[in-house]
Amino acid sequence: MHALSFRYGQRHVGEIEAARRIADEAGVRRHHLLDIDLAVFGGSALTADIDVPKDRDLAPSSSGAGPIPITYVPARNTIFLSYALAFAEVIDSTDIFIGVNALDFSGYPDCRPQYIAAFERMANLATRAGVEGSRALRLHTPLISLSKAGIIRLGASLGVDYSLTTSCYDPEADGAACGRCDACQLRLKGFAEAGLEDPIRYAAAQREAPR
Repeated sequence: MHALSFRYGQRHVGEIEAARRIADEAGVRRHHLLDIDLAVFGGSALTADIDVPKDRDLAPSSSGAGPIPITYVPARNTIFLSYALAFAEVIDSTDIFIGVNALDFSGYPDCRPQYIAAFERMANLATRAGVEGSRALRLHTPLISLSKAGIIRLGASLGVDYSLTTSCYDPEADGAACGRCDACQLRLKGFAEAGLEDPIRYAAAQREAPR
């Protein structure tokens, strides 16, 4: 099993450090860390000098969808999956896994089942193996239809050490999660609904789960 992580110009390195810890814990054969500078384009609070939104109301609107937040990084998953697709061809793999979620999420368009299905179709049109018909590439999204609580319960049942993980978009200088960005709110809500304690550190007085 190979794993890919990306330094793409994001505002902190905490997620890269967490990816290294998780890859080591999981016994990944090789963890590849790739550099892509999406900060040259900007356009996101995660890659540009734009404030990360805090304390947003993440309850679904009456229309079922709200505006895509400024933390969306333009085409990020398409870029990541394109790298994964190229690597899969090189190592003769037919399976790519990505942890996107389309239930408890911030509304990113590249986390939806329609997007994943479209990318898989494209992948099988754009690769030698797909064109020659020797094998079909599969894009696996085991978390896509689970709630955050469901994801946390599943991970706990599989022995995931959540103290190795991170979710925060805008952590403190000491690495503590802010507890107020969309990612923190969804994480805290998930742990609360799962009836489990979140083992990571949060900034003082920012650990109450959103209602």
